[in-house]
Amino acid sequence: MRKIAPLMLLTAATLFSCTGGMKEFKTLKSGVKYKIVDDKKGDKKAVVGSMITMNITTKLKDSVLFESMKQNNGQPIETPVNAPMQSGDIMEVFPELTEGDSVIIEVPVDSLFKGGQPLPPFMKSGDNLSFYVKLISVKSKEEFEKSKLEASKKQLEIDDKAINDYLTKNNLKANKTASGLYYIINTPGSGPNASAGKMITMNYTGMLLDGTKFDSNEDPAFQHPQAFEFTLGQGMVIKGWDEGIALMNVGTKATLIIPSPLAYGERSMPGSEANPKGIPANSPLVFNVEVKAIKDAPAEASAPAVK
Repeated sequence: MRKIAPLMLLTAATLFSCTGGMKEFKTLKSGVKYKIVDDKKGDKKAVVGSMITMNITTKLKDSVLFESMKQNNGQPIETPVNAPMQSGDIMEVFPELTEGDSVIIEVPVDSLFKGGQPLPPFMKSGDNLSFYVKLISVKSKEEFEKSKLEASKKQLEIDDKAINDYLTKNNLKANKTASGLYYIINTPGSGPNASAGKMITMNYTGMLLDGTKFDSNEDPAFQHPQAFEFTLGQGMVIKGWDEGIALMNVGTKATLIIPSPLAYGERSMPGSEANPKGIPANSPLVFNVEVKAIKDAPAEASAPAVK
């Protein structure tokens, strides 16, 4: 199962309905302008290295170009605060903000397209991009990682009960790994197990615990009948797949029952025509899989050897 990779901004009217009066824009040396329209005056500043949770909307005049909530299934996005990559980077503004602030940032499009880069056809020289940002939370990297770990442990306990209920209801016996992954080998394969760096060819069907299919290369309704190939251990698939497929060899048919922290976690995944429901947040997943082939991954282009 491919890792579905992974900002929702509310509209300006929603984010900034209570501005406490109009304030003047401040201008940075780069030409970036910003106006804090809801200043919470907190003590958690979004400095470089912080992890922030925010909603963000990008507009060009009256046209909405991007809304993070729509792109992220109604959830705020999480991102690190990095040093600005170039002049006009909105990251220049974040160290001026504290947790809870709402801000409008204006960036000249000319500062983003330099050195002869052509402007997109819907922009013209002199235009400004407007970013409407609601800064929901600010954490240090250590605080962020700790909160994620604690949430993951709690969710694992919830999922473990749900998985055991599923096994009992369906009269199934499964093995459990230290991470919380459950697996059932339905048909043993032969040869060495899959290992990190190997190219794996798979058939698969993914379901929720209630039996709802959300993806399959064997069900014509999902319209991608080819076998799925990926390189094991490279972060190309969810963690539960990287761990579970490493327990199998060629010819193995198995069932993986994956707790949500080893799948998509608190993210919900969009649906499709075959499954409009998609994958709700914090969903344990069931995969029926078959390992069709294990082979060396194609060699990547490398620099000439030094003689």
